[in-house]
Amino acid sequence: MNENTMIAIAVIVILVLLIFFASIKIVRPTSRGLVERFGKYSRYAEPGFHIIIPLVEKMYRVDIRETLVEAKPQMIITNDNLNARVDAQVYLKVKADEDSVKASQYNVANYQLQIVNLARTTLRNIIGTLTLKSANSERGKINDELRRTLHEETMNWGIDILRTELKEIDPPEDVQETMNKVVKAENEKVAAVDFATATETQADGMRRAAVKKAEGTKEASILEAEGARQARILEAEGQAQAIQLVNEAADKYFIGNAQILRKLEALETSLSQNAKVIVPSDTELVNVVGEMAGVLPLVKSTIKDPPPPVKAEKK
Repeated sequence: MNENTMIAIAVIVILVLLIFFASIKIVRPTSRGLVERFGKYSRYAEPGFHIIIPLVEKMYRVDIRETLVEAKPQMIITNDNLNARVDAQVYLKVKADEDSVKASQYNVANYQLQIVNLARTTLRNIIGTLTLKSANSERGKINDELRRTLHEETMNWGIDILRTELKEIDPPEDVQETMNKVVKAENEKVAAVDFATATETQADGMRRAAVKKAEGTKEASILEAEGARQARILEAEGQAQAIQLVNEAADKYFIGNAQILRKLEALETSLSQNAKVIVPSDTELVNVVGEMAGVLPLVKSTIKDPPPPVKAEKK
């Protein structure tokens, strides 16, 4: 075998190997494949090992993973004639079934670019009907409306709109500064109201505590006075019972002359302490002393002395 023949064989082997390796296609789990033969759709390629005919067939791989698309910032005039800088994000993916993968390639030229333009137009339509304040406070509503519109418009593209998010709705700098001042004033107002409420609550708590303390002191004073009153009542009742017993004993045992003797002893005791007794001029001393001792006074006799006897005259 001459040298030319060996070179020809080597070239043929190399061409065969190149054709063989060119015919081998690997589809990853994150992709799906569309095989075309002479520019016409032939078959759908699932993840795995595939062999195509070089120069006759061609495979197009389609990524089915979730993709983030930036809607790009734009200036939108709100309903209150303010320029707002709006930016949004769209999260989407190509559905994994054969019809959806085919639709993403054959029904739309560039679905990502189309979605960007569609999202920008939809945002202008939505935010143009809102004021700047309502647009900032209704971000969730705007996101839902944007996602619903994109979903309806891309139904035949094989695209699944997962979610949409507004990144920013920024007003002009002068409006932003004014809004910041308003928010600051509102926060200071809320803080002042909270402080006043806390102070009032604290004062009310202190007042209630003082009222409870006063009520406790009042109840304690009432209980103390009630105890003292009960003690005096009991003491008076005890003294009354003692006096009653003494009186009953005196009535039982000190009768007649014994009573008089007892009274005279009491009078003697009082006179022994240098007691002064005033005796009226027309009263007998004995009667005064008797009255002090509880003895009936002596009554002067009202019977006049009998007249002297009349002597008989002689005739």
